[in-house]
Parts: sequence; C-alpha cells; structure tokens
Amino acid sequence: MQVANTSRLQLSLITLDDSALLFELDQDERVMHFLNGGIKTTQQQIDTVMMPRLAQYLHPAKGWGLWKVQALDCPENEQHGLSGEYLGWVLVRPMHFFTQAQPHNLELGWRFKHISWGKGYATEAAKAVMEAVSASAEVTHVSAIAVEDNLASIAIMKKLGMTFLHKSIHRDPLGDTEAVFYQKMV
Repeated sequence: MQVANTSRLQLSLITLDDSALLFELDQDERVMHFLNGGIKTTQQQIDTVMMPRLAQYLHPAKGWGLWKVQALDCPENEQHGLSGEYLGWVLVRPMHFFTQAQPHNLELGWRFKHISWGKGYATEAAKAVMEAVSASAEVTHVSAIAVEDNLASIAIMKKLGMTFLHKSIHRDPLGDTEAVFYQKMV
C-alpha cells in the first residue's frame, strides 16, 4: 500500500532497518512526556522492544506499521526551517493488537518532533494515512487513544472526525494505562 504525499509531507512506511529514526525521535523529553513522563528511550529499548513489536504488526500490503513523515521541499516548510526534515511517524495497526486484535478497527497514533508541533503536520499526516488504510472494505472503524491530559492529541482525533467513546484502562504487555478512547466509523 502507498499513501500519497500531501502538499507538505512525504509519507513512507518505516522498515525494520530504520531504528535510528525511532531513537532520534524519542530523545526529546517533551515528545516522551505523555508516554512515560519524559524518559528518553535507549537504543537498546528500540532494538529489543520497539523493533520486535513493529515486526509483529508490520503488514505493508494493508498499510500497517509506522509511516515515516518527512517535510517536502516547499515554501511553507522552508519558512519553518523544516524542508527535507524527518518529522515523526503515524502508527497503524489493529486496535488492541497485543491483547485482542481487531483487524476491522485500526488504531492510529502519532509521534512528532517538538519543532513540528502546532503547525498541523500530525493532523495532515494522520488524515492522509487514515484515508488510505480505511479505503479497505475490511476496515469499519479507525480509533485512537491518549492519556486524558494530552489535549493536543485529542484535538487531532477530533479533527480526524473521531468522537469520544469512553475512558478506561488500555491493556498492553508493556504496561496498562488509563486512557481516553476515540473512534470514527468509516
């Protein structure tokens, strides 16, 4: 599956050889704040936890994985000093993949460098990815989760047309988290 570029962004699926990109992004405490309190991820954690997890749900034909977001060379990105810059990624995998996978309900998530915050890049990238992966007849819903205090991510969910479902514990082998769940029927 391909995701078409937007006017400002190039989107391509991250491979299992791209661990350096994940490490680079996770070195900013602001980026990690709502994920783990601001603790930077080590390269060992990327290699022994994150990349093996990615390998479990990576499915290029269905668009599952992490979509690398890179700023294209265009006047707006040049104005922000971001032309050609790796900005972050958009996650796609079945909701509750590691506990009770729901292939008809795709989870979207995102993680972006602080320098790109507040410029609409995450929304733009997530929308492009969502439209591509939800075109499949198997997909009936797209969902996203966040901790309740992560107002910026919740704003993106709303801009994507998702509505609040509930607040509950998100179960994951790496640790359970209280989260708000948003969803959109496609």
